[in-house]
Amino acid sequence: MAKQFWKAGNMLYPVPAVMVSCQRPGEKPNIITIAWAGTVCSSPAMVSISVRPERYSYDILRETKEFVINLTTKELAFAADYCGVKSGREVDKFKEMGLTPCPSKEIKAPGIEESPVNIECKVRDVIPLGSHDLFLAEVAAVGVDEDYLDEKGKFHLNDTGLVAYSHGEYRELGQYLGKFGYSVKKNKKKKR
Repeated sequence: MAKQFWKAGNMLYPVPAVMVSCQRPGEKPNIITIAWAGTVCSSPAMVSISVRPERYSYDILRETKEFVINLTTKELAFAADYCGVKSGREVDKFKEMGLTPCPSKEIKAPGIEESPVNIECKVRDVIPLGSHDLFLAEVAAVGVDEDYLDEKGKFHLNDTGLVAYSHGEYRELGQYLGKFGYSVKKNKKKKR
């Protein structure tokens, strides 16, 4: 197989397409769509988002030191794209997209009611990296949509229609391939 080599660039796809909500006290809440978000630690639970300093939400995030990562579903893909293209300086994204701000448990910034998962975050550090600054945050609380809980209280995240961003396109996550550790699990079929 032949390979071409290109200049250094980001080709780590797919990535989550998340809607990050934030709010200054006394102002309307805002949403910024982020494709560069990720888990960085499990204990304590920590995440990161990368934001360009010229984005409207950047100063809100730096000043308030909090935000909510709202997971995006197939039903929210259009709103996620809109919130990534339009600026909160000019439009009320919650209003324009018919989204509902919902109260958070541990922070003042609201989540998005229509999202199946709202991850409340408190910024620990802002690291300038170049085109983007990385906001390193500790998870303060997680809200989940009860519609995806079964009778035993298990949350079925993969039934929500999650969306990923891959090389300029939004894609719905789909086919089940295996559970963590399936490559080393012993075959439990009875020998004959």
